[in-house]
Amino acid sequence: MNNTLKTFVLFGALMALFGALGYLILGGVGGLVFFLVIAGIFNVISYWFSDKIALSMAGAHEVSQEQEPGLHGIVTDVAQLASIPKPRVYVIETESPNAFATGRSPSHAVVAVTSGIRRILTDRELRAVLAHEVGHVRNRDILIGTVAATIAGAISYLQTMLFWGAMFGGGRDRNGNGVVALLATMVGGLVAAILQMAISRTREFQADRSGAEYTHDPEALASALRKISQGVQVRPMEQKPVTQAISSLYIMNPFRGGEGLSNLFSTHPPTEERIRRLDEMAREMGQFPTATDAWRNLG
Repeated sequence: MNNTLKTFVLFGALMALFGALGYLILGGVGGLVFFLVIAGIFNVISYWFSDKIALSMAGAHEVSQEQEPGLHGIVTDVAQLASIPKPRVYVIETESPNAFATGRSPSHAVVAVTSGIRRILTDRELRAVLAHEVGHVRNRDILIGTVAATIAGAISYLQTMLFWGAMFGGGRDRNGNGVVALLATMVGGLVAAILQMAISRTREFQADRSGAEYTHDPEALASALRKISQGVQVRPMEQKPVTQAISSLYIMNPFRGGEGLSNLFSTHPPTEERIRRLDEMAREMGQFPTATDAWRNLG
């Protein structure tokens, strides 16, 4: 299934979920139609303004060529290697190292980096990270990633609203529709989380490969991923609801990682597995030492 079709599937899933909630909460076909209209408006907003929403949630601000000539130079370089228009460049003022790409198409793309990632990476590693983000743009998965994140945020909001509605109004709901609607959003939220996890993990692996192919330097990306992983452990982002909603967009989970089930349900693949795959690419390209050796040496 290509990313355009996946995007329409997500839009359709959101419409179906909102319609079902309207039927349960307001009762009957009237409620279903009312919520479908809301979902339609939401989908239009998601398509045209999802990048602005994500950037606003991240607290990112655009920087000009004059303000950041070095950063713009790297973005120009990797965009040329990927044969796409140069994305706009944004910076997020946080010491937590990370980066993401957003936008509805390659001609409306944005790459954003944190101030923290620029402090810990070399120019070569930063180039590899930006090539990864440009890979998202070239692979046309930035829209689906942003829409999936926006949908997750909307479902989370609905869950909160219905939870308090069930708490304070449940006694007056003779048919139990409020409780049923709350359970429906919980199931919908779980399905959305699983879908978001599958989409995010697949696209991260592909963007790793694409970025390494553009630069012919998988070792640099492996080294950068290791540094980012360590940096996030030391300086994770604050887990605000808005930050959590777009966490899947970042090159690495912006929150302090865990083990076991917390890692199993993460929207990002394990760092070790990403580096292992980059190691295989390095061997295929005949590069020595391998990417895994570079990662271990950083430890």
